[in-house]
Amino acid sequence: MVDPLLLAKATYVLGYTNIIGLLLVLFSCRCIYGIKPHRLVKSKAYMLLFRYHCYYWWFFIISVALHAILAIPAFGNPFL
Repeated sequence: MVDPLLLAKATYVLGYTNIIGLLLVLFSCRCIYGIKPHRLVKSKAYMLLFRYHCYYWWFFIISVALHAILAIPAFGNPFL
């Protein structure tokens, strides 16, 4: 059996990776309101960030899934 304190710490760290992944997805998206896409395409910094947009989604989804999987044994099922 895994130490509950270790599960709680891992869940906490994964919560921060969820926030980082969400910010990466949002800031690399071309659909941000108020920013015109043709201006973004001209920016080399944005294109470097946008190049990995699909990978940011995978990072975010895996982080959320691991966060949920580790949180249930650490803190219990909130619906029971």
